[in-house]
Order: sequence, then C-alpha cells, then structure tokens
Amino acid sequence: MMRLGQLAAACLLVLCTEQAEAGPDYKAIRFDQLLGWQFDNHDEALEAFRKSCMDIRAGEWAPLCALAETHPPARAFFETFFTPVIVKPEARALFTGYFEPILNGSLYKVGPYQYPIYSKPDNLVAGDPDLTRAAIDNGALVHKGLEIAYVDDPVEAYYLHIQGSGRIRLTNGNTIRVGYAGENGHVYRSAAGELVRQGEIDYADASIEGLKAWVKANPEKGMKALEFNQSYVFFERFEIQDENSGPKGALARPITALRSVAVDPKFVQLGAPVWIEKGGQNAFRRLMVAQDVGSAIKGPQRADIFFGTGDAAGTAAGNTKNSGRMVVLMPIAIANRLDPEG
Repeated sequence: MMRLGQLAAACLLVLCTEQAEAGPDYKAIRFDQLLGWQFDNHDEALEAFRKSCMDIRAGEWAPLCALAETHPPARAFFETFFTPVIVKPEARALFTGYFEPILNGSLYKVGPYQYPIYSKPDNLVAGDPDLTRAAIDNGALVHKGLEIAYVDDPVEAYYLHIQGSGRIRLTNGNTIRVGYAGENGHVYRSAAGELVRQGEIDYADASIEGLKAWVKANPEKGMKALEFNQSYVFFERFEIQDENSGPKGALARPITALRSVAVDPKFVQLGAPVWIEKGGQNAFRRLMVAQDVGSAIKGPQRADIFFGTGDAAGTAAGNTKNSGRMVVLMPIAIANRLDPEG
C-alpha cells in the first residue's frame, strides 16, 4: 500500500500527474504466485527487455540493464533482481490486442489506389477545425506534398490509423513501413460502434472485415460513417531493414510479437517487464515488456498486446478482449519502497 511519504519514490515508476492522495496502491507478491511463471520462455522475454531497457531513466534500472546485456540466465535474472508488484490490485484488468497490418499501395494515385496516407503537416495545431477526418478526406491536404503512398481500400486505411503502424506493399514490388508521427487532435469515435448504434450492422459484424463489406456495399454512406471518427493519424516512412522486426513502439525501439505490450505510462514504467495472465478462449501467461502506449489504453490494469504482422495477427488481435491480471516486475529497491510490508 502506498503511503503519502512514498510518493517521491513512486514517481520513479509512475508519471505522477495527480495529487498524492489519489495515487495508486501497490501490492508486492512472490514469483510462485504468478500463474504459469515456470513454464514461460524467459529468454525471449529477456531479449525483448534488452531492446528498450536503456531508455529507462530511473537510477535503480541502470545496473540491471547493464547486467541484462551480459546475457545472464534469464529466469534467474528476473527472480533475483525484481519483485512482482500489482498496481492497483482492486482494479479490473482488460486486455485487448493490436497488430501491424499489411496494405496494398502505390506511390502514385492511380487505378484503385485512391486513398492517401499522409505525413504530418508542418505547424500542425491540435484540434484545427479545418483538419477533421472529413475535411482531410475531402482534399484539405491535397497538393501539399504530404502523400507517402496511396492504398486501395478506405477501411484498411482507417484501421491503419487505429493500429498506428503498418506495412504497404507497393506496385513496384517494394514494401515500406509507416509509423505514427502525430494526429490532428480531434476526438476518436468508433465508426463501427456508431453503425451498430444506428442499427446499420450487428455487433458481430463490427470487425474490419464486417466494416469493409458494409462500406463496399454502401460506398457513399460508408465514407460518411468513417468520417464519424474525426481523429486522423499522420505517419512517417521507414525502410524495412529486417522483415522479422516489429514496428517501433513508444520508446522508438522495435516491438516484438507476443512479447511487447502497450500500457498506460501513468501507472506502468515504459520499458518494465510485465507478467500477463490473460483469460478467455485463448488464455496465456507470459512475460512481456511495456514498450508502447495507446490513446485508448488507460488505467493500471489496462494493456494492449502486440500480436505481430499480417492477417493472422490481425485476427488474433481482433478476437482479444479478456480479463485477467497484469503484474509489473520492479527492481527490488523500488518495490520495497512502494510496498515495504510486501
């Protein structure tokens, strides 16, 4: 349990933006209380941890990051130098999933490739009324030299905005990667959710495939439906150096399929190992690393699991909405200050 006098220590882990009396509680537990801990591949988790550990600025992490670079026995490393801590134990957990989509595109607006993927405008002002999704779809950024590529499906482009990164297979045979560079500052609203509310589609069809089919059958109404979501994401282009490497997360490091997770940095230190106990039909327990964030990922027990690249990853991500438990592995010194009785 965090006491008021421990707030300064807690800020090593938490980005404290609230008053002390509203701060989260912490409960330290033992490794043998983590369900399935002994069966995980800790070497994979350590490899993912090494990719971003050096970005953690809190002093207690530096010697652990240096030790991780020596490739120690992975399970022993985590058990010796960390303590599992539940942030806000009474909070209800919610796990969802995200992925890196692959779109078909062209560097030129030709044939079916009519839907632009834009880079961020200079001097972008959040909430600019002239840069809503509807305004942009109707030409607000045309002839400004911001087009990275054009894709062949408006719904695929829409979901690229939601995922925040993706690959585009070009007509010249090359594949490029685009990643999040900013957004227009307007409120995100779910187009599929609005169509369900209006009775246009059933909840069971509120998926990317269901929305694609409906927009194809109702092109004019479909574009209007997508514009219900006024939020619009801008991208930057990356060349793919390694086909097996994931896109960059919030720490500007490549994320790893089923080892990286997006969290709320108000409660979980970016770069920290987190133990995930996800329930549901495809339940799993595994050690992951907090390496990304998301506008919808809010709360101490809220996480978005990165499933990888392509259609299979997209299906798995789309089918993920489960409860469970998330436990943060903290350096022992920090854990002792946050819960000295643990």
